[in-house]
Amino acid sequence: MLLPGSIGMGHHALAEAVSEDLAGRGWTTETADVMALLGGVGHRLGERTFRSLLSTPGAFDALHFAALRQGSTVANWLDARAVGRIVPRLRPVLSAARPSLVVSVFATAASAMSRLKPELPGVRTLTVCSDFDPHRLWVHPGTDCYLVKSAASAALVRRFDPEATVVVAPTPVRAAFSAAPSRADARASLGLPVDARCVLLMTGGWGLGPLAASARALAAAGVETIAVAGRNQRAVDELRALAATHARVHVFGFTDRVADLMAAANVVITTSGDTCSEARVVGRKLVLLDVVAGHGRENLQHELELGHAVVAATDPALLRQVVLRELEEAADPPPDSERMQKWRKGMDEALRATDLH
Repeated sequence: MLLPGSIGMGHHALAEAVSEDLAGRGWTTETADVMALLGGVGHRLGERTFRSLLSTPGAFDALHFAALRQGSTVANWLDARAVGRIVPRLRPVLSAARPSLVVSVFATAASAMSRLKPELPGVRTLTVCSDFDPHRLWVHPGTDCYLVKSAASAALVRRFDPEATVVVAPTPVRAAFSAAPSRADARASLGLPVDARCVLLMTGGWGLGPLAASARALAAAGVETIAVAGRNQRAVDELRALAATHARVHVFGFTDRVADLMAAANVVITTSGDTCSEARVVGRKLVLLDVVAGHGRENLQHELELGHAVVAATDPALLRQVVLRELEEAADPPPDSERMQKWRKGMDEALRATDLH
């Protein structure tokens, strides 16, 4: 049983990647979105609250660094309110599925499973943490094993649970990115010029940041700009209006062709989420936008340390300068062809730790 949470699309993409790996081992999997288990009103309220925090300068930074990172009365209250609604709805889902292993890829899911674990003898629990710094709400009693992305992340888990079993492995990606087409084939399928300078601009499922202004600045500089707005309909509309007068702007809303779009590009402009891992597997340079507060800032620093990535301001003129500088360097970084092998090795170790190998 995979337990993501629909705050953006990153947790679902990670759950799909883990599910593909388990399927390759002969496992069957089911997925339950714990945010959906809040119910329609609760789900909408939770998403609206998170969006509001991100859009209010300093608000999510304050919550993350003052409350979530170390744990506080406020953080525990917020977690208890959500988990109190999720647990009664998750209980029958688990009872019907009767899983051997529950994999949480969302902090609230890990918290809910900690509550339910005593009721489920024989069920093993694994938490796959997508954040570089697992904050207090990622770490809970009864978790059999944690899979994290770095040795520093492992140390940060153990500040809350010194005896935790933690395995380090790179974040997995879906098979489509390992099988991405060549740049020439991708551009041919999209109707893009073979020899043009081309960027992919995407900022998660919510389409964060000034997408239209950024696309306008890049297109005006002669750059073919593939802009993906996700489920942000306002951004889609703004980009389509821009594309009507700028032939170099190519607009997508929510799409399952991200691997093709990434393969077509010379540079990927994005936030510090799972798109970074996907771009590394395809072999593309990263220009990172500092638009996700809190954990996003920590993840951004981690991506910069991994290399083949730079950071840019969201001011369109400054962003254009950074992107043009990166486009001047013709060579692509080497594809991270060993990522999935390292992930599988880590999952092997995690399954051994949970007596399920």
